[in-house]
Amino acid sequence: MQPILDDHLHLDPVNGQGAEAVTDFVNVGGTHLLVLNKPSWELVGEVDGETGFREAFELTIDVTERASERLPGRAWPVLGVHPALVSRLTNRGFEPAAACDLMRTGLDVAGEYVASGAALAIKSGRPHYDVSPEVWEASNAVMRHAFAVGARCDCAVQLHTESGDAFPEIERWASEAGLPAERVVKHYAEGPTDGATPSVIGRKEALEAAAESGEPFLMETDFIDDPDRPGMVLGPKTVPRRVTWLREAGYDDAMRRAHVETPAAVYGIDTEATLG
Repeated sequence: MQPILDDHLHLDPVNGQGAEAVTDFVNVGGTHLLVLNKPSWELVGEVDGETGFREAFELTIDVTERASERLPGRAWPVLGVHPALVSRLTNRGFEPAAACDLMRTGLDVAGEYVASGAALAIKSGRPHYDVSPEVWEASNAVMRHAFAVGARCDCAVQLHTESGDAFPEIERWASEAGLPAERVVKHYAEGPTDGATPSVIGRKEALEAAAESGEPFLMETDFIDDPDRPGMVLGPKTVPRRVTWLREAGYDDAMRRAHVETPAAVYGIDTEATLG
């Protein structure tokens, strides 16, 4: 058996299948997962302080541990603050600067879990939709804080951002914080990406472009685990099936790069040693 890692999916123990969703992944050859906490408001409602973030993170750690029990490899939690929280907060009357402060608190709490060994990495980002200049500035401040937390905790940072294939500004900010660019992961990448390691969504054209590039990359589904939206964004069977397709097309080296070499370089995890 060779490692197959889904770099970004969600398991919802409150509203969704939770760890049971892993069965489909395993049945088609999946071995390892990075489980991202769902947005806090979908797990615990509106958050006004670190207690709410801790509650959401604890739920995610627990469901990740239960997912690990079902895997031939293992799962790791990635914790953080969804960038759309800034809009929920400002819609509730928060000034952008106050929303920024609360989101930075959430990232600090996520960093505590990484420092203790309970989580592998953190997540952050900025809105992928139009916002006011004040909200955009606050969101960038939150993301830069995430880079500082990642550098302090010696961990990777997954980013939810606007689409694109080059992020020189983000690369510069991460470097200024002491976080190497390869440890910044562009979630939902659509192919090779400059300035961050791409976590490529499991669509054939995007994955083929990443495999052809010869550059480090990861593979993901961004599975939502929402009973009202089954299979959103992609179902948990997608990454293993795409791996089979790519290997049949002759991309064995690229698959080792995506599922062994890049996870080791970005997250410090050994997907071979943790098999079986």
